[in-house]
Amino acid sequence: MNSRRASHWTGGSRSPRRDELPLIQSRPPFLAALIACASQAHAITLEAALARTLEKNPAIQEAKADLEAAAGRRLILRAESLPDSRVLLPGGVQGGKRSGENTVQPFAFARGFFTQPLFDAAIPATRRRGDIEVLLARQRLNVAVMGQLHSARVALYTAAYQDSLRSLGEAQRLRLLGNVRAQADRYQAGQSERGALNVARLLEQEVQPRIEESRRISSGALLRLAATMGDDLGPAAALPTADASLQFAAVQLDLDSSAASALANRPDLKLARLLVRAAAEDQRIIEAAYYPNVNGELSGDYIPVSDIRRGSEGSARRSDDIVSSELRAGGTYTWRVIDNGRVLGAVRRQRAVREMNELVLARLEADVPRELTRIQNNLRSLAARQEALTRAAVVAEQTVADVFNNLSEGRSSQLEYRTAESSFLQTKAGLLSVAFEQNMALAEIDRVTGRYFQFSDDTGAKLH
Repeated sequence: MNSRRASHWTGGSRSPRRDELPLIQSRPPFLAALIACASQAHAITLEAALARTLEKNPAIQEAKADLEAAAGRRLILRAESLPDSRVLLPGGVQGGKRSGENTVQPFAFARGFFTQPLFDAAIPATRRRGDIEVLLARQRLNVAVMGQLHSARVALYTAAYQDSLRSLGEAQRLRLLGNVRAQADRYQAGQSERGALNVARLLEQEVQPRIEESRRISSGALLRLAATMGDDLGPAAALPTADASLQFAAVQLDLDSSAASALANRPDLKLARLLVRAAAEDQRIIEAAYYPNVNGELSGDYIPVSDIRRGSEGSARRSDDIVSSELRAGGTYTWRVIDNGRVLGAVRRQRAVREMNELVLARLEADVPRELTRIQNNLRSLAARQEALTRAAVVAEQTVADVFNNLSEGRSSQLEYRTAESSFLQTKAGLLSVAFEQNMALAEIDRVTGRYFQFSDDTGAKLH
């Protein structure tokens, strides 16, 4: 158990040499204040990180663009039920030599066509499918928002946790550095051997790789956070710092209400339901080929002058060659009776797509109570660990103080001091780990129940 918790100490960046430590401790006050102000200038809270993610995250921006494109696709789907109108404007020059006519005569006329679907079984399904297309784009945006906000939150918590571990390690290193100085004084006074001083220095140097490992992991988490927030990641860009305090607090999870909230509000579940509806409408559109189509048609020619003639129609009278305006109205009826299985095969394929979507939706909905139960059990385990580690930390801290006093007087060995310091570090790191895991569990609750930002709600949406 202790070795597993100690494995959280892993990291990278240049380790300061031991001879540089006094310089680090003896910085002028104004320099330390300047460094603190510079660090604070780039510090970012959870609320600010989520706001910047909503504003600048590339995945969210792309989903918003897809939402605008979905409105165009809805117009294309609705065009099936709208009339089709065309106007042609032919013109030219008519020439030739006939008695009583000009040699060259320009002409122009208008020709129009109008078609209106009167009966088409696919029209109601296409209109509903167009509305669903917009709802799909909105819920895809919701899913992108939920995923990116969760990623930003996890990255911020990870950076804050690693910063806390690094601070804990630096505090322990200062205590071990004090032990080195005490052993050096005892060695100079002839009260201890050189081996005790070397062991004290080794103990102090063992902490530094763990500190650097925490710094490396924190930098990686901050880099992910900056990318999620859409920040500039150029060579001269400065990474933000995490302004978050991970505290443990007792949490009670109501499984029934949380499961109901998840089933009602989670964007990925809404998206899955919309995909089922979309597949069903696509199936109805394909099945519409089983039924006949009836279209009303209207066409006509408008001749602005009355002396335009066509070629001889076989009549001896010249008046029979005059082209005049006319209007024609009628309808067309089309019904594919035999399709050789083309429509039937397409319908069966689309039905299989719909059934697969229904199975995925059922699995996602069934996973919600199981995920919440797992999180609840995890929270209970964390509460028990917190209680045990709190008691152990008090004992470990007192033990370190006693062993250090005895070591200064030569009544304890370096091995006892190392064991006491390791136990104290593990308990303090364990407390930080419990707080971090609980905050991650709370973030997971918000993801599972859909409590993150919602861009839109398809319930009762009115689309025009």
